[in-house]
Amino acid sequence: MKALVTRPEEDAAPLARALAERGIETVLAPMLRITPVADASQRLADALIGAQALLFTSANGVRCFARASARRELPVFAVGDASAAAARLAGFRGVTSAGGDVADLAALVAARLAPQHGALVHAAGSATAGDLAGDLAAKGFTLRRTAIYEALPATELPAGVAAAMQAGAVELALFFSPRTAAAFVRLAAAGLAPACGAITALGLSPAVAAALAALRWREVLVAPKPTQGDLLAALDAHRGKGAA
Repeated sequence: MKALVTRPEEDAAPLARALAERGIETVLAPMLRITPVADASQRLADALIGAQALLFTSANGVRCFARASARRELPVFAVGDASAAAARLAGFRGVTSAGGDVADLAALVAARLAPQHGALVHAAGSATAGDLAGDLAAKGFTLRRTAIYEALPATELPAGVAAAMQAGAVELALFFSPRTAAAFVRLAAAGLAPACGAITALGLSPAVAAALAALRWREVLVAPKPTQGDLLAALDAHRGKGAA
């Protein structure tokens, strides 16, 4: 069995290992290319003045922060376990995971911190999902969203991906964000739409599933919670159902 993985390359490696443990071969087709902004170091230096904590909503944000700044002393609140693991790997010691989405992250921050102790810094990409700033503002916090990288959509599918899909070799496709899903839909619409009818798509959230709706899939499954573990659990349940 082969699965199409659309995550950026650095994010795809742990997922590929988890799929390999299930006997599933990965067909890599990154739909976003992560590019740090030129002045990320200065942006962070300015944003971190008087800040009480760092917020990360992606592992890419963590990695770009680590390349641009030596600051590691602030507590970190991450949207999920993958972002939290990346933060620990980057040398942050006080890391807490919300294990969900941006609403869960905002709730976690409000439970652990007080607005009067300083601003929060969200090291992020130029485009973000959800309304973290609005959720935190409603709780009295000031959020400084600092764009330190761009996630540029792919302009073509990697060599061999289209051929594998057309040959019916790809049975699964995993999507972790509405942007990756939309980028794939745009590229696949030009000649690969029939092949998608034989593929089961797995999305991290209803928003991801909505972005996939422009193509006809064999089936679209949605993780019960927006984490890689829950997405893999949905995959396991799907395969178990097929084997029953």
